[in-house]
Amino acid sequence: MKTNSTNLLCILAAFLATCFSGSIQAQKSKKTDIYSGIEFKMSKVQEPQIPNNSVNIKDFGAVNGGYTLNTKAFADAIEAVSKKGGGKVVIPPGIWLTGPIILKSNIELHAETGALIKFSTDKSLYPIIETSFEGLNTWRCISPIYGKNLENVAFTGNGVWDGSGEVWRQVKKSKLTESQWKKVIASGGVLNEKKESWYPSETFMKASIGADQNVRLDLKTKEQFEAIHDFLRPVMVSIQNSKRVLFDGPVFQNSPAWNIHPLMVEDLIVRNVTVRNPWYSQNGDGLDVESCKNVLIENSSFDVGDDAICIKSGKDKDGRDRGVPCENIIVRNNIVYHGHGGVTVGSEMSGGVKNLHVSNCTFMGTDVGLRFKSTRGRGGIVENIYISDIFMTDIPSQAISFDLYYGGKSIAETLAEGGNKINTKAIPVNEETPQFKNILIKNITISGAYQAVFLQGLPEMNLENIEISNLTAKAEKGFSIIDANGIKITNAKLDIKSPTIFEIYNGKNMSLKNVEFNSTSAKAVTIDGAASEKIELVSSKDVNYSKTTTIGETVSKGAVKM
Repeated sequence: MKTNSTNLLCILAAFLATCFSGSIQAQKSKKTDIYSGIEFKMSKVQEPQIPNNSVNIKDFGAVNGGYTLNTKAFADAIEAVSKKGGGKVVIPPGIWLTGPIILKSNIELHAETGALIKFSTDKSLYPIIETSFEGLNTWRCISPIYGKNLENVAFTGNGVWDGSGEVWRQVKKSKLTESQWKKVIASGGVLNEKKESWYPSETFMKASIGADQNVRLDLKTKEQFEAIHDFLRPVMVSIQNSKRVLFDGPVFQNSPAWNIHPLMVEDLIVRNVTVRNPWYSQNGDGLDVESCKNVLIENSSFDVGDDAICIKSGKDKDGRDRGVPCENIIVRNNIVYHGHGGVTVGSEMSGGVKNLHVSNCTFMGTDVGLRFKSTRGRGGIVENIYISDIFMTDIPSQAISFDLYYGGKSIAETLAEGGNKINTKAIPVNEETPQFKNILIKNITISGAYQAVFLQGLPEMNLENIEISNLTAKAEKGFSIIDANGIKITNAKLDIKSPTIFEIYNGKNMSLKNVEFNSTSAKAVTIDGAASEKIELVSSKDVNYSKTTTIGETVSKGAVKM
């Protein structure tokens, strides 16, 4: 009996070992699968290597409660573990008030569940520094979390980082309820009744006049910028020119301007995070990945006041001079609630964007789902973009938008003002001409939108080689296609309220195949403004337009009446 029992135990142990080994192999295989199916070659994104040392901010005099400034305790804890070669700085449950936190290499900031790190509203604690803001070289207040020229930095745990953005931002009356508006006014600051806007101070209001999207291009010296210190609101998390940076677990909220801004970071991982700002927060972006290489963004949620997941590479001449593209990026398994764009490329893309994979993302009530934007003067090339399995619901404006006449406002604001005032006359192509090409979008579900697809290039530089396939869309309006070459729409099922499904102006080498829609109107398609006495698509299949500059040059097949 002992022998049999021993044998049974051995068999059981072997079985469990096999299962355990199989589980490990499955986990390893799952990690490897991150790069399976990616349409371009990229190196595996490297995680930061943090030494096995640990300190607690309480051991350096940190006081819980939200009333005692703990800037020195954070700095001392980081310095202590840094002297050991790096390690983990633990932030325990509690409310921890602090000024700016300056990062060092080989540091992990671990905010435990129940920890709230609240950044001080005293703006004198945030000196101005030379930096990049909105793609331009300028002076700005130092960020609440700041690091430059680092290696191996991590933010972990499930705690909350709060940027106290309410004391930094301008607020528009139209975006608040009556009770919210009264509360803002009662907090102090300055009210401009004519513009129906509240400003944190008189200095802020005056400095905002003539600013180029929050940057004063006319000021040159540090002293000039010091005079408008209150206007120079920073991004909350700024990590620049660094390698191996990880965000895994925490909540980042209520930022003065953008929330998380990695700039020129190689090997960046953002996963399992929650990023949120009030929906009315001016320039309250979620995550702005700028001129970064080898990036993974996954399993995160965003509910913000401006674009949610943004891919950028500098603005105009400053961006072109930097010349660092954003490349090799994987964005997957994310949810976006409110935001001006779910996944956005631009408008600061002067250094170029290439090799971007976006998949399995859901946008719920987001102003725009997939948003591509630029304008004359930027330059830069956006290419090799692969987007699949996107699910959108209740989109107030355009579900898929390409706008090469971006004017600094949300699409909802632009539409409310009657649309962009477009100069349709071609101008010479030069280094300032932006270009968007070679973009594949497939497996898209749009359940409610103002417009399904809006594609607008420039007359001198058309959108080029954009393919949209396996699209199911329910929307008020269908497609607008303007100044575009090589657009392919394949396998589309459209439930469109407007009688005109496709509006096409200056479209060349276009292909519509297996497109079904519910309209039998004579205006189902308009080409260069011509109505459908000339052409009518009814549940069309295999309809190809080799040229669409004039109706007479249209080549058509399938269910088309001429």
